[in-house]
Amino acid sequence: MTTPGARLRAAWQAGPIMIPGAFNALTARLAERLGFAAVYLSGGALSAGWAGLPDIGLLTQTEFAQQAAVLARSTSLPVLCDADTGFGEAVHVERTVRLYEEAGVAGLHLEDQVLPKRCGHLTGKGLVDTASMAAKVRAAVAARRDADLVIVARTDARSVEGFDAAVRRAHAYLAAGADMIFPEAMESADEFARFAREVPAPLLANMTEFGRSPLIPFDELAGMGYRAAIYPLTAFRAAMRAAEETLKALIEHGTQRALVDRMQTRAELYDLLGYSDWEARDRSYFMAASNDAGPPDGR
Repeated sequence: MTTPGARLRAAWQAGPIMIPGAFNALTARLAERLGFAAVYLSGGALSAGWAGLPDIGLLTQTEFAQQAAVLARSTSLPVLCDADTGFGEAVHVERTVRLYEEAGVAGLHLEDQVLPKRCGHLTGKGLVDTASMAAKVRAAVAARRDADLVIVARTDARSVEGFDAAVRRAHAYLAAGADMIFPEAMESADEFARFAREVPAPLLANMTEFGRSPLIPFDELAGMGYRAAIYPLTAFRAAMRAAEETLKALIEHGTQRALVDRMQTRAELYDLLGYSDWEARDRSYFMAASNDAGPPDGR
């Protein structure tokens, strides 16, 4: 059986892939049903949606790993996970990688920010020096038990030190053993294209909304040479807006009747959950117990 990391590598090697953010297990299952090749666990979505906290490094290493395991169990798709700064220094990255690998994920990305980290599209970020980040990458590569576990190095240098520094850092992280580079917060399509020319390696683009980067159509990113693009909060933001509008209508009108046509039906939900399969297995266990009882005493 191939490992999750091997499946993720095979997916992007077969052709560039879109990786939607899955903010819960059922969203991951929906992405699988719709034909995506992988899903992404965003630290921003996890912090906000699961814990109601800002994405500034407040969640712990084990909380991330536990939620990554929930997601990985829910789908056969490979799961790429946010690992923030690795939750410490290089030696802490070792444990992060092992916990994530045990959770069943296909890969993770580490970023070169200092703590407290910030969303990659906000101002006020600070970076560790290149050597410290390269040490984290080397620690991640050394710690993985499966050589196919994908180690992605993210650099936030574009909005702190400039474009050229982001390129230099990317080459240093590749030399340290990173499998893929994630250039955060490029500010134009030309910058995305130039980065791909100057860093000829597997590249991951972040197409998050309301940030510094333009929302470039996927086929254009693929044409530039990007092997994958993540959409970390797209479904989450749409779901939150729908939830807000639903709750407003409920409190204003005292009924959800006008919204029912916009809802996932009970039948659709149960189908996605595989509800009938659970019921069928439950019945089969009782039938097996009846058959195992044998004939009544005295016969």
